[in-house]
Amino acid sequence: MEILGTTLRICVTDLESSVAFYERLTGSRALRFERGGVSAAAVGCFLLMSGPEDELDVLRRVTATIAVRDVGETAAALDASGAKVLAGPVDTPAGRNLIALHPDGSVFEYADRGAGH
Repeated sequence: MEILGTTLRICVTDLESSVAFYERLTGSRALRFERGGVSAAAVGCFLLMSGPEDELDVLRRVTATIAVRDVGETAAALDASGAKVLAGPVDTPAGRNLIALHPDGSVFEYADRGAGH
């Protein structure tokens, strides 16, 4: 499994002021989207999320998003290494992803940008 990059996930109460800060910090423009009642903005390597507290509680359990070439291959590598795939792989508008529990209790999202995405 080749790791291509990492996105740090940050839950915020004021998305607008947080976006302004991270845009200044990174020199990047935010890419915004909504999913399941949560507003999100990707700014450089940061993913800012704001929304209902019950949904943010679930999102806070995922430590980071790790970009990989192929989520299917990653699922096999995780399984062989002793991790447990909790959800996925599933298709998303941006590619495929899965959520995995590592043996130490850490939870990570793995995402690819598969062909056609």
